[in-house]
Amino acid sequence: MAERNLSPAAADTIWKSAEEALIAGDVRALEDLLREHARLFSEGAPPAYNAGGLAPDYSAGDARSIIVRNHHFENWDEFARYREALSDADSPVARFETAVDAVVSGDVAALERLLSDAPELIHARSPRTHHSTLLNYVGANGIEAHRQKTPTNAMTVAETLLAAGADVDAIGEMYGGTTTLGLVATSIHPLQAGVQPALIELLLEHGAAIERAVAPDYRAGNFVDACLANGRPEAAEYLARRGAPLSLAGAAGVGRLDIVEQFFDEAGGVKAPATPDQVSDAFDWACAHGRTNVVEFLLAHGVEPGTKLRAAGQTGLHAAAVGGRTDVVKLLLDRGVPVDPKDDTYQNTPLGWALHGYATSPDSERERYHEVAKLLVSAGASIDPGWSEWDAVAADPRMLAVLRRESA
Repeated sequence: MAERNLSPAAADTIWKSAEEALIAGDVRALEDLLREHARLFSEGAPPAYNAGGLAPDYSAGDARSIIVRNHHFENWDEFARYREALSDADSPVARFETAVDAVVSGDVAALERLLSDAPELIHARSPRTHHSTLLNYVGANGIEAHRQKTPTNAMTVAETLLAAGADVDAIGEMYGGTTTLGLVATSIHPLQAGVQPALIELLLEHGAAIERAVAPDYRAGNFVDACLANGRPEAAEYLARRGAPLSLAGAAGVGRLDIVEQFFDEAGGVKAPATPDQVSDAFDWACAHGRTNVVEFLLAHGVEPGTKLRAAGQTGLHAAAVGGRTDVVKLLLDRGVPVDPKDDTYQNTPLGWALHGYATSPDSERERYHEVAKLLVSAGASIDPGWSEWDAVAADPRMLAVLRRESA
């Protein structure tokens, strides 16, 4: 019963203690917390490590399994050997981990000192399942969640590693095999730090291969598609400008109608190597990223405006709504698409998707969601009363007015 009445401050203290125990690999402390606060861990949501949204994962059940999963080891024995190696500050494992901490924190002086004392660190790899190099850690992607962050001086960190002889195309074993270029371009953390384009440019200048950036079995190895699938349209557009190959879906997502047209024959049919899946993704990404001319072209070439798409069983209206794309929302509503279909994955409507996009966007990007919500409500969208209780919505009188049909 005591847990039911935990104050927010008390819950925050427990979550922080659990996070510290998890990062430290302290089994006993984590076991005690899991036992004493079972309800909080089963029903609550742990705070994210940072603005990227990644949080500790306590779903594995027992403390050892939780630690192993979050630290990216195959089993407890491997983690135990890793911990033992850390106890010797001069061991290769301890030196590598210290260097990783310098990379993710942006401590260039410490990094230079470590590389001077142990030059072999530049080619060393993590004992974790992703086997990352120090340069891979710059990608802030696919590694330990608490280390997925990008310092403001990430460019200097990367330059230091490259000058020391880092292999620019070294592949980390996350996501089937990804280079630092692939990790940087598909990660939110370099974007939030404002260094993503510069890091991409730096890696390309040092010879990073676009065709090797992502695994061949991920989005057929197409780098632009991988960026779009991970919600990184800015990186996708930059890479397209740098000459990265464009599939039908990728061309649609970056707004290259001239390329999209090349995938259709004179009769309006789709041509190889484009596939039905790519047509679905093309419509999805064109709607999500506001490529209105591409949306119009695809509709004119046989795509049904209300068809369910393969990503989540959503419609184009869902995609346009979550992206806050007013013009596309208007276009689809004018074509008579249903306003309240639920997607197959989250069982939510386009208005629900719009509010999710609104709530998870920075303040500077929220303005367009007011208009999208008004359009959907005016078109007859159903309103879930629970939406008004979301923190972002509850603090916004304009959005509350829309959901109360006061300004629709």
